[in-house]
Amino acid sequence: MTWTDEELVARSIGGDADSFNELIHRWERPIYVLAYRHIGREEDARDVCQETFLRAYRALAGFRGQAKFSSWLYRIALNLCRDWMRRERRTPVVQAPEDVDLMDLAAAREPSESIEDRVARHDLTRAVERAMALLPEEQRTAIVLKEYHGLTFQEIADLVGCPLSTVKTRLYQGLTVLRRELARTGVMEKKNLVI
Repeated sequence: MTWTDEELVARSIGGDADSFNELIHRWERPIYVLAYRHIGREEDARDVCQETFLRAYRALAGFRGQAKFSSWLYRIALNLCRDWMRRERRTPVVQAPEDVDLMDLAAAREPSESIEDRVARHDLTRAVERAMALLPEEQRTAIVLKEYHGLTFQEIADLVGCPLSTVKTRLYQGLTVLRRELARTGVMEKKNLVI
């Protein structure tokens, strides 16, 4: 039987450690990808991911279900990413380590993908990462949550604590900058890319 996140939370609060482990298993990859897209360093993203689940576990009894569990978890992770960037006084590094392909982490790769297609996808990933690095944090966050994690505009607004119209504006402005940058570098024409 597959339990919903909320059912697993209730079981975890009741003392079932396996239920919280299932939540970790379910959300570890998306939280890691979110942290990595903000911080850009593999080891630090892992630390933020681990700290996210640790804080969630400690605060689980206070989770009231006013938002989805995933939204609550994303908020914890985003706050930790912001804290990390303030503490390190760095802008996020968006370059992927050699052995990690973010597209493989975020979505399953087609098994029949040719070497040429994989190289092209890898080049596109790099170009998008460079363009994303040009965006202010708020626009980058809106794009990552909407396009990579599939959250609705309302979920993003609730998560970051701003009006719905602000989220839409940030997304639109961020995508406009991405389009312009990818067109400037010629990536959109080479890949027949539509953003």
